[in-house]
Parts: sequence; C-alpha cells; structure tokens
Amino acid sequence: MIQQWLNGKTLLFLIAAAIVTGTVFYSTYLAKKIAADETKKVEILVEAQRTLINVNDQYSLNLATRIASENKEIPIIETNEKDSINVGNCVNLDSAKIASDPNYLYTKLAEFKKEHEPIKLVLSEKPYTANKYYYGESRLQREVRYYPIVQLLIVSLFLAVTIIAQRTSYISTQNQLWAGMAKETAHQLGTPVSSLKGWVEVLKEIPGNEKLVTEIEKDVGRLELITDRFGKIGSHPQLEEKNLVEQVSYMVDYIKRRASGKVNIKLDTKDETYIPAMISPPLFDWVIENLLKNALDAIEGKGQLTVSIKDTAAQVLIDVTDTGKGISKNNIAKVFNPGFTTKKRGWGLGLTLSKRIIEQYHKGSIFVKHSEAGKGTTFRIELNK
Repeated sequence: MIQQWLNGKTLLFLIAAAIVTGTVFYSTYLAKKIAADETKKVEILVEAQRTLINVNDQYSLNLATRIASENKEIPIIETNEKDSINVGNCVNLDSAKIASDPNYLYTKLAEFKKEHEPIKLVLSEKPYTANKYYYGESRLQREVRYYPIVQLLIVSLFLAVTIIAQRTSYISTQNQLWAGMAKETAHQLGTPVSSLKGWVEVLKEIPGNEKLVTEIEKDVGRLELITDRFGKIGSHPQLEEKNLVEQVSYMVDYIKRRASGKVNIKLDTKDETYIPAMISPPLFDWVIENLLKNALDAIEGKGQLTVSIKDTAAQVLIDVTDTGKGISKNNIAKVFNPGFTTKKRGWGLGLTLSKRIIEQYHKGSIFVKHSEAGKGTTFRIELNK
C-alpha cells in the first residue's frame, strides 16, 4: 500500500511538472510573439507621427491620426534627443500618478530603457533634433509572462490538496486496520483468559498448590491487562485524572524487578509528589513500559536508565534516558514507523503503538529528544495540560 501511495505521488509530480514545463515554454513563445507585434505597432505609430509632421494631405493626416489614437495598450513615453520627457505625448500611463508624483515618468522611463531600445523620429539633421519613443510591455504581455507562475501556484495547490487527501485516506485506512487488529486480538484473548481464570479457581481448591496458583494468577492478570490494552486501542478510551508520579513509579518498579543488578534505574520527579494529568492508565502504562523495555535492550544488561518528570505551566514532560548504544542519525526518523526494529526478534510495533496512544488518544507528542551513538538516547513525552 505504501509503495502504491508513493508511486501515485510520483506520477502526480511528473504530470504536474509536464504541465508546468509545457505552459512555461508556450507562454514564453506567446510573450515573444506579442513583444514582436508590439514593437511593430510602435514603429507604425512613429511613422504615423512622422506623417502628421511632414504631410499636408488630408487623407494621410486622417489615417495617421487614426493610427496614433488606436494604441490603447502599449505605454509610451516621448522624449527629445536629450531624453527630456514631452509630458503631453506620454500615453497609456497612470495620469493620476503623473499629476501627483513628479518622479513617476522618470521611473517608468528608466524601466522602458531596460526593456527596449527607443524608436527614433528624426525631425531635423542640422541642427539635429529628434523625438525618441520609449515603450514598455502591455498589460496582455505582462499577463502572458506571469501566467506560468499563476499556473504553477494552481498546480502546486492541486498537488498539495491531492497528496493531503491521499495521505489522509492512507492514514485512515491504516488506523482502521490497527483498530480492527486490536479489537480482534482482545476478542481472541478474552475466551482463553476467562478459561484460565476458571482453572485457577479449581487449582485453589487443591491443597499444596498455593505457590503455583499465586504465580499463575500473576500471569493471568498480566494477560488480562494486555487484553484490556488491546481493547482500548481498538476503541476511544476514556481519560482519567491520575497522578503521574504514582503512575510512572509503578512502571519503574515493575521494570526494576525484571532488570539485572548491573542496571541502575532512577526516577527523578524534581521533588514533586503529585503531578496530575488526564490519561488512560492502561495505555499510558503501556507506553512507559515500551520505552523502559527498549531502554533496557539498548543498555544490554549494564548501564544507567533515568526517568524524569517535569511539571511546567502548560505541559508535563517525561524523559526516558538510557546510556545504551544510541540510535544512528539515519534511523531516528524511522523509529516510529510500523515494522521498524533493530532487534533480532520483535515486530517493531511498540513505538508505533506508543506514538498512536500519546498523539491520538492523549493529544500529546512523543519523539527522540536526543541520541548519540555509543552514549545513549532520550525519548520525550509531552502531555498538554
């Protein structure tokens, strides 16, 4: 499914790139064509001005006047041979700015000089006098030139919406799969656990089995806890206000009993004894258990494991730090991915489930705060108040 999603995304990018590339080339072609046409129009307009100056024939004067007056798009600034602006012969420019801003025409003249060479109309050779006609881009030419940018923005928006929709659909499908698997697991475990509880009661009635029954009851209780956790993963759990100091202390004590004597496990609560937070106790315990077990695996039987809880104005911060082998930079971004594991055994789902529990059910966040190869790793949980 992931491969199909990536292939679909790649195909969308290729299609978008082809559309934008084709649009850029065609728009460039159109812009050059319009620019050439506008240059010809300005040349014709200058010839019309020459006719108005040099010809007395009424028909020619009428035609030249009509040609000169038909330019409604191309902005033109007329100057003399020394580039002094003839304000009365500047067309298709903002008349309000001409009246209010004395530098407006000079600014536009500087722009036009960069865009095109002027077209000259020689009035006299001796002494030399001439009019220069500087012109800029019409509105149509500017729109064609900027059209690819608009197209790129539209295509980018389309791509973003499509990718977000695909990713949302993928995550929704994945969540439904997780929920379905969790519910089915809880359902399948329910029957044998109930049966085991019944057999425990039978064993209690047989003298001499007291020690055996106690150990079996612990294991059955553990199975019940696992069933309860999977059942809550498959539904939306109810959050309760709990004391995180007690909750985390319980899991730390649980892990201490299962760790070797060479592992030093420490809980640091900054001298706080009561830090309330809204949690689902079975699921939250599962997250802490996962982090502690991963830390023990990283330590490999010898080292320091520290759990610190810090109460701030807006959040409760829980750090699980070990002095183990650390996580490589390449793997830090993958540790929460389903199926990712560096262990020889295991499904690679513990951290994935932990992320789901903290982010979706508790509206918090969990991430690798720091890791260095050979020195250890710190995972952080942030719970919003």
